[in-house]
Amino acid sequence: MKTDAAGGADHSFYLPDFCTSRAALVIVLIVELTAIVLTLAHQSAVVDFWADLARTSLFLLWIGLTGAGLLCLVRKRLARLTVALGSAAALALIAVVIAGVSSCVFFVGRTAAIADAGAAGLFPPSAGMFLLRNVSIGLVITGLALRYFFVTHEWRRNVEMQATARVHALQARIRPHFLYNSMNTIASLTRSNPALAEAAVQDLADLFRANLSEQRNVILLEEELDVAHIYQRIEKLRLGERLQVDWKIDPLPRDALVPGLLLQPLLENAIYHGIEPRPEGGTVTVTGDITGRLITIVVRNPVSQPNSGREGNQLALANIRERLALMYGERALVKSGRFDSEYIVTLRFPYIEDREMLTT
Repeated sequence: MKTDAAGGADHSFYLPDFCTSRAALVIVLIVELTAIVLTLAHQSAVVDFWADLARTSLFLLWIGLTGAGLLCLVRKRLARLTVALGSAAALALIAVVIAGVSSCVFFVGRTAAIADAGAAGLFPPSAGMFLLRNVSIGLVITGLALRYFFVTHEWRRNVEMQATARVHALQARIRPHFLYNSMNTIASLTRSNPALAEAAVQDLADLFRANLSEQRNVILLEEELDVAHIYQRIEKLRLGERLQVDWKIDPLPRDALVPGLLLQPLLENAIYHGIEPRPEGGTVTVTGDITGRLITIVVRNPVSQPNSGREGNQLALANIRERLALMYGERALVKSGRFDSEYIVTLRFPYIEDREMLTT
């Protein structure tokens, strides 16, 4: 999030980016729905329904697409204003567009070519009432649309703030037993293997730095894999041969953008719930693949007893599910559950390497 000179938060303007093809499609749909309503409202015996609908649709498309194009051009300037001033400026801009297009339509209807073609009845007879009616209807519809955009933006920002708070809670939730055991392991290595103890301290510092960093909301998949490998090395020192991790992730694109703390908490849960309670230990399998533009990561660990359902396990999964949904929308999927003697977590999300393509 950007900050202003005073240090305050500078939230993005609530209007969507009208430069995108998706926004253009939404504008066309809104225009057509409005055209149908207006055509039904002023049905006449002079002009049949379909001709009236075509005429109204063409008129509103000019207004809708022209207005969207202008809002696309001035959006950055509107974002510098307060919400009230930005909304007023957007309304004024749309009113000018409606008045301009309406005036053009009226004067076209007064030309000799239209009169000779016998199509003068398709055009308004009075300029004043025509402009007043169109501007009034346009301001009402635009006002409702702006209100919808504002409420949607505030709702999404609230959800993102809650998700950020949960990320901070997840970052701060360092299990005491992990820290205690890691320090004990390092202490025991200081005499028997000082070099390995030094490497373990460095790994622990790197892990804490990654988990507590404020700049890891969106990172490269390669960075997340590095953190997971660091965590594995630390736990390997404590559990020894009881812990095996089978990485099958060669197909994964390392430049994919992912939310931070995506894989390491899953590996932590797999070891904590699946390997540590078993005297014989076991193998955690991490499988990664990409099909088309969809990345799939599967984490599997053995379970010998019914799932304990500890809060930590559910907290991490719920947090990952929410952050994937915020980052990728409905294109992300998180599934988890026990299948026979294994607990399996599956993540599926789109391969995105450009931050401009994210939904956030």
